[in-house]
Amino acid sequence: MLTAIDIFKLLATGAGAGFASALLGIGGGSIMVPISYWIILAMEAVGPGIPMKTAIGTSLLVILPTAISGAWRHNKKKAVRWKTALILGSCALVGALVGATLATRLPEKTLKVGFGGLVLAVAIWMSLELMPKLRKEAEEPRENFGLVAACGFPIGMVIGLTGLGGGVLIVPVLVLGLNFTMHVAVGTSVAAIILASLGGIVGYIVNGLGVPGLLPYSLGYVNLPIWLCLAATSIPMAQLGAQAAHALPAKPLRYIFIAFLVYAGLNMIGVFKGI
Repeated sequence: MLTAIDIFKLLATGAGAGFASALLGIGGGSIMVPISYWIILAMEAVGPGIPMKTAIGTSLLVILPTAISGAWRHNKKKAVRWKTALILGSCALVGALVGATLATRLPEKTLKVGFGGLVLAVAIWMSLELMPKLRKEAEEPRENFGLVAACGFPIGMVIGLTGLGGGVLIVPVLVLGLNFTMHVAVGTSVAAIILASLGGIVGYIVNGLGVPGLLPYSLGYVNLPIWLCLAATSIPMAQLGAQAAHALPAKPLRYIFIAFLVYAGLNMIGVFKGI
């Protein structure tokens, strides 16, 4: 059962994930998955292999309404290319379903190390701030539906395997591949994540049905009490994050976020333990 301290941690985690999700165009899983995993791991009577898969599945269900909330706000700012988002998101949905199905059959240690390695790679990418430096300012933004369709499936696979929203991969594709501005890339990424997360959610629910050792009130590998705590703050904070994305410089938050990613990534791959 969740303790009062667990609930506080989850509420705070949801707030941070929702704000960062809409501000940076990411899904928020890089924040929610490790915190949820550590909380579930500390619970009694949880079956082997359950904590990481439940953390990922639950994170994806939080990402869905959070992405809807953020996309609505970005759309009001006319920062969503819907055709690109729908094509990319549809292909990613299929990839996420396959990735989630594969993840439920992998050992928990493999998922932890894979998640940690990817989070560290994301931290390196964000610290280098490649996108604003590499974007060709003289070129006009363009839409290449073949490129986004080809990128959608592998991005979806990563989403299903790790619980990350995929924005850390989608935004660079849109900025570097299609020359989208950062604001439009972030808004379009958030919209695409709506569909992408659906595939992962279905995969973790279906493949978790009837598995012994699940937490109480779980639907497959999705735990409803943990989801409720995370979603309660992530959805409204996504509104603030989207507003901030169009009004504030993101550098201070970016560096705080990078520091957390480094810590979470090193912890997941076993460099050190604890929260």
